Amino acid sequence: MSDTDKVFAGSIPKIYDEYLVPMIFSVYAEDIARRIAARSPSVLLEIAAGTGAVTRAVAAALPRGIRYVATDLNEPMLAVAAQRQKDDDRISWRQADASALPFGDTEFDAVCCQFGAMFFPDRTRAYAEVKRVLKPDGTFVFNVWDRIEDNVLTHEATVALGKLFPDDPPRFMVRTPHGYHDRDVIRADLERAGFREISIETRAETSRAASPEYVALALCQGTPLRGEIEARDASTLQAATDIVAEAIRTRHGAGPVEGKIQAVVIEARP
Repeated sequence: MSDTDKVFAGSIPKIYDEYLVPMIFSVYAEDIARRIAARSPSVLLEIAAGTGAVTRAVAAALPRGIRYVATDLNEPMLAVAAQRQKDDDRISWRQADASALPFGDTEFDAVCCQFGAMFFPDRTRAYAEVKRVLKPDGTFVFNVWDRIEDNVLTHEATVALGKLFPDDPPRFMVRTPHGYHDRDVIRADLERAGFREISIETRAETSRAASPEYVALALCQGTPLRGEIEARDASTLQAATDIVAEAIRTRHGAGPVEGKIQAVVIEARP
């Protein structure tokens, strides 16, 4: 993973929240919320909260009186999340590294994380931190993206950008968001961290967007893929976005777009 893969700054958080969250994240946030609500936690931790897609879904599913701590490594993302959820006094926001959580042992009934584990430099260490802060009967619920070929629009965008930069194609999507999907590897990382009861399932959904241009803007300018494009030629960001839009338009038409998305959903207990 490149250092730039973790950079969600500048205009990225706003575009991410306005475009990418409804396109691919919201449906999985609702799934995480259902799983967490079924556990009826009193004290809940979220890591890699991003702009708060899961936070909003989980908070809506839980009663008053809970304590919910939402964290992320990137303060610009948390700022967007906090603004969106500013009137909910159950939630506190905190910048935190998943590999060194600033919380006491056995503090939380549940820990959740949506599409964040792929960004952890040392996943076993991060999972060990989750186990440390979980109560003995607590649950860790998280998801990761499946292979890029099972995520149609993202795959098509990556192929299109490869044609624009044939000598050095941007590989952010393949390398990081879609680079940690091997079920055996995930299970082994969790077991090394001390988790013993692990369930892993595949969940396919449908991504929807208003237009090919919407898809292209979300992916090219609302993720760290933007930094990869600009590192090759800062003047080509809009051209790259247009090329991705044209590729999506060619395959799906000029109107509303649908495409398969697929994730791996994990529940783990000590």
